[in-house]
Amino acid sequence: MGLSLSKRVVNTLQTSPEFDSACTTVFADCLSLSQQAFAGVRSYQLFSATERLHAILFHTVPLVSRWVPDPPGRIQVDQALKAVISRRTGGEEKITLDEAQFKEFEVEVFAEAVVSMAGKEVLKSVPLGVVGIAGFGAVVKPGKDLVAAAIGAYALGVVTSIYFSLGK
Repeated sequence: MGLSLSKRVVNTLQTSPEFDSACTTVFADCLSLSQQAFAGVRSYQLFSATERLHAILFHTVPLVSRWVPDPPGRIQVDQALKAVISRRTGGEEKITLDEAQFKEFEVEVFAEAVVSMAGKEVLKSVPLGVVGIAGFGAVVKPGKDLVAAAIGAYALGVVTSIYFSLGK
């Protein structure tokens, strides 16, 4: 699905007041659950924090409602943590994310989840439509060029539709 889709999703999440508010709420919950023992969210709290954030976002952020029906899995959480850690200095000893880093982490998790689901939708939708167009072409016999053009237009339409649905 490419880098531009990912940037579009990241921008949508970063500028969403609902996403920002939900991250602040979940961050405060994590601090409360650890009884303020740490200055931020510890790595062992991230999976459950992501689940709680998904529960909030699913009802308030249309991008998440449409593209992330289930909370991101542990693998996505771990990959996002590695991505955030690789951008900061100081190594991996006793990882604690402050509020800004926590939001960066959650943007990473949910952007990857959205782009992944959008890619799956393309892989599901395009072949079905192509088969339908090719079947129609076999019955009607309008010519190979017309069928090829219709298939190309359909594929472009599906991809464009998904691309625009990833924005605001």
